[in-house]
Amino acid sequence: MATITGVHADEIRDSRGNPTLEVTITTEEYSAHASVPSGKSSGTREACELRDADGVGVTRAIANVNTVIRDALLHVTIDSAQIDRQLIALDGTKDKHHLGANAMLGVSIAVMRLAAKEKAMPLWKYIAELGGYTPGFPRLYMNMLNGGAHSSFRLPFQEYIVAVGAAGPRESYAKANAIFETLGTLISERYGVVPMGDEGGYSPEMNGIETPFALLNEAMGAEAMAFLAIDAAASEFFHDGKYVIEGAPHSSDELFKIYEDLVKKFHLKSIEDPFDEVDFSTFHRITTELGTRALIVGDDLTVTNPEITKEMIAEHRANGMIIKPNQVGTLTEVFETVRLAKEAGWKLIASHRSGETEDTFIADLAVGIGAYGLKAGAPTQKERRVKYERLIEIEKEFTQ
Repeated sequence: MATITGVHADEIRDSRGNPTLEVTITTEEYSAHASVPSGKSSGTREACELRDADGVGVTRAIANVNTVIRDALLHVTIDSAQIDRQLIALDGTKDKHHLGANAMLGVSIAVMRLAAKEKAMPLWKYIAELGGYTPGFPRLYMNMLNGGAHSSFRLPFQEYIVAVGAAGPRESYAKANAIFETLGTLISERYGVVPMGDEGGYSPEMNGIETPFALLNEAMGAEAMAFLAIDAAASEFFHDGKYVIEGAPHSSDELFKIYEDLVKKFHLKSIEDPFDEVDFSTFHRITTELGTRALIVGDDLTVTNPEITKEMIAEHRANGMIIKPNQVGTLTEVFETVRLAKEAGWKLIASHRSGETEDTFIADLAVGIGAYGLKAGAPTQKERRVKYERLIEIEKEFTQ
């Protein structure tokens, strides 16, 4: 196996214009790059994204890659799992605040890309073989309306999603785009020019919990391959023991009833983070009572962490989860989480972050692990589109 001859990180800008890092790792024959996204709304138990004292810069994370990590990895054989273990030991903290999960993930992804190149395999296929997964194409969870922390006008929930699952990514993307364009026309007619949210979706000022769902249903029309989903991101509107929606406080029971009504009236089939990340009893209740009609998805609840995921599975607090590599910091830990979730029969949704880069790793990951869905945002930003374009490339690779 080849050995590492170079490790280097540089600063780039994400889709919000904020600094992030791009890592390059080389062997004598190949080089591979990886850039790291960042989330605005995040779970409290996510691994530490190392930022500078101003809370924005990444010079410390970059310095860690270019010194401590570089010195540890030069001349080391390309072995993803072994290098991830080395990074974890080198960091030595539970939340990765020493090296930074952003620094570690950039290295972890670049190393995996190199390993796939050394095997002369597409990345998705290498991931599938490494984990013993059956690869497959995900449903496209396209974020059409942005609310919550991702918008100015603060629609109650953070993401209003149309999920499309056609025969393959090309067809799914075409159908999702058509719905997005129809939605844009409807919004223009009724609301005029509206801002776009962090993830490229429309962010109109609307009143009424049901209004966005009715609008999305209208845009979907009779499309049989599409359904509605949301990322409620409920921790973002949980204050002083109440869920505050449109200025009114709601109890856990009252919010449960809202979701129950949305499932009945709009056939809502996927609800992410419906309650605060430590409102465990209500997570259990909604999974038990609505889990056969809608996917109950953990994100802040599970933070792609294998130990936390194991606990949530045992307590039956969800039946699906978001996979975000930067929540945990290394791909080895991501794959352990995937293993646990699959063994429990949970559905997996691979996801981008609101502050994205043009890295397409998440598309290969979604296919490689056979994810149920992929969240990559609306098709208005290049950082989002490239993920969908990579899926279409993979569709071609499937037939070769």
